[in-house]
Amino acid sequence: MSRHAKRTERTGITVYFANPHSPWKRGNNENMNGLIWQYLPKSADLSQYSQEYLDAIAHSLKTRPRAVLKYKMPIEVYAAITEALTQSSAETKH
Repeated sequence: MSRHAKRTERTGITVYFANPHSPWKRGNNENMNGLIWQYLPKSADLSQYSQEYLDAIAHSLKTRPRAVLKYKMPIEVYAAITEALTQSSAETKH
């Protein structure tokens, strides 16, 4: 996150750094942890899993509709933001 200021400038999305040991301040992060724990135990050593299995978990999480995203999938929200940024960048170049 060393370039968080640049990302905020480009996307308009403010980056928030929560205090350590304050999980209630990181609701989305804690929610994602809970989703990951559906696939892996809390203390899992990721080196014990194949890359293909970890990729399958990531794909499952990216294509799972989320209430916080108005029941859209994270991958489609990301694609829409990326497309908007690409169009905006192309328009400013002309």
